[in-house]
Amino acid sequence: MNKQWDLILHGAKVFDGTGGPGEQVDFAIREGRIAARGDHLPRESARVVRDVSGQWLIPGLLDIHTHEDLEAELDPGLPEMVRHGTTTAIMGNCSLGLAFGAQRRAGQDPVVDCFARVENIPKSVLSRAADKATWSTPREYLSHLDTLPLAVNLATFLPHSMLRIEVMGLQESITRDSTPAEIDRMCAILGEAMDAGYLGLSTDGLPLHFLANQPNVKKRIPTQYAPFEEYRRLTDVIRKRDGVWQMTPAPDDGKLTLKLMGLTSGRLHGKPLKVTALAALESVNNRLQLWQALTMVNVLNSPFFAGHLRMQSLAAPFRIYSEGVVSPLAEANPQMRRLIETELEDVEARRQILDDPSFIEEFCAMWDVGKSGWDMAAIRRKLGFERQFLTRDLNDMMIFRAPVPTWVDQSLAFVRNRYLLWLSGALTPTNDQEEGKAFAAIGREAVREGAFFLALLRHFDRDLHWYYVSANRNPATIKRLLLHPKLLPGFNDSGAHVVNMAYFDCNLRALNIAANDSEALFAHMVKRLTREPAAFFDLDAGSIDIGSRADITLLNPATLRQYDGEANVQFVHRETFGCSQLVNRSEGVVSGVYVGGTEVWDGRGFTSAHGSARLGGALRAGNGKQL
Repeated sequence: MNKQWDLILHGAKVFDGTGGPGEQVDFAIREGRIAARGDHLPRESARVVRDVSGQWLIPGLLDIHTHEDLEAELDPGLPEMVRHGTTTAIMGNCSLGLAFGAQRRAGQDPVVDCFARVENIPKSVLSRAADKATWSTPREYLSHLDTLPLAVNLATFLPHSMLRIEVMGLQESITRDSTPAEIDRMCAILGEAMDAGYLGLSTDGLPLHFLANQPNVKKRIPTQYAPFEEYRRLTDVIRKRDGVWQMTPAPDDGKLTLKLMGLTSGRLHGKPLKVTALAALESVNNRLQLWQALTMVNVLNSPFFAGHLRMQSLAAPFRIYSEGVVSPLAEANPQMRRLIETELEDVEARRQILDDPSFIEEFCAMWDVGKSGWDMAAIRRKLGFERQFLTRDLNDMMIFRAPVPTWVDQSLAFVRNRYLLWLSGALTPTNDQEEGKAFAAIGREAVREGAFFLALLRHFDRDLHWYYVSANRNPATIKRLLLHPKLLPGFNDSGAHVVNMAYFDCNLRALNIAANDSEALFAHMVKRLTREPAAFFDLDAGSIDIGSRADITLLNPATLRQYDGEANVQFVHRETFGCSQLVNRSEGVVSGVYVGGTEVWDGRGFTSAHGSARLGGALRAGNGKQL
């Protein structure tokens, strides 16, 4: 008998991403696309019938803010995304990417220089990825992606830093303004890239993002040196083509931020510009930040300004891990930045700085600002309005890994209290020789909090792996932001910050929050993670309508409701990277993942097709479906 379908998935409760209630319905797949759906499809018409009763079937999930550009070259199966049910990822974010290949000219290595400190990826990993980047144009890059055995569909922005480097050269892009002719050329390249299927342009304004190679370690990445006119001209190209501008405001330049955000306004500029911006987070240090972000969203999207702005929110506490001083948040602190500017492997260079009495005194003075008295800094600290990215409270700094086993899961304040007891003679750590050795090595001069922290860094360097929750401590706030109609769930930074963040599972965390409320809210959250972002970015994704590509995720509802992403962070060695990485493990939650109709994850592990067959590819913008 001639079989008209390749596969029938039978018995699951289906939430199709429209926001409607789940229903029991079968799905038939043929040649990688949804061919039919209905009650009890005839099994004899399919080559394979799979009983998925008791599971929830949803469209494959979208991750809208990733840096998987590098991993796609080294491990195109993108396993840390697939295992959590993600089938479409957006990359080229924060002005960084591979659209122009390695761009190695005049002794420069822009991929390594731009990515290493901004995204906290080892230079060895970046160099290996850059070695593979043999193309030179954005169009060639999309064609290259289509040749890889991808298990995830990838859509990309044109990265502004790399565009400036392509047109101006690296050194020129960070030392002077662009000329009108150079802006013309950038606009032409952006237009051609968008015509080829790029989403739009990504830029960045965070004062944390610095170059990693000499002689430019004190310089920020090229996008941050662009004049306003350059931004305006480039966004006009995006506006004309109904694309998207991914941007990060500059918190240290309020005037520029207002001008840039105002570019979304249809009233001011004749037509709304789609903007997705980082990020709506409830900061621990500055309670004003979330209010400012939501105010901006509400004002610019109002009928008066007629904007189309969607800020991104994180479905988790914003927990940042640091290996010694290596942390994205530490870049905002001038003293910490001096240590980060050294090469990652150069422990002795950092110790020379940490041995300098003037540096210790300068650091301790910074550490103590606002902690006593009634000056403006003290008032800001007491009110929770500090302009700080990183904590200066040892109670908030929790140990994840350390050579002293008894310190793990304890705060640095706990360790300092034991140190002070050791100094006084009231503590003899006879049961923990490692602790005694550590205190002896630190010496008797690290009494002040700041000096104690520096002493730990000096002794342990990157072997002291600690974390700090800098934002989103309140679960109710996380839920409110995920459901805000003018925000998009995202900002996961998947593929970046390999020792600092682990948010590959944030889509599951959002679904967990919704599932523990009601099935109705779960259905709405599925829409938020599939059809809504697909429509915003104009991508053919996030749908399981007839004719759609068969990108499907299966979930175990009972395990999903019990899932705790915070308890499932692991530090594992990635053979393909040659280094360790923070990842998540959501075992038992995702029971199946299909990309282009082929199963790549079966709930227990990866299938033989994963990473070997070309199942995903480069998605071109302009093929999306409206909600």
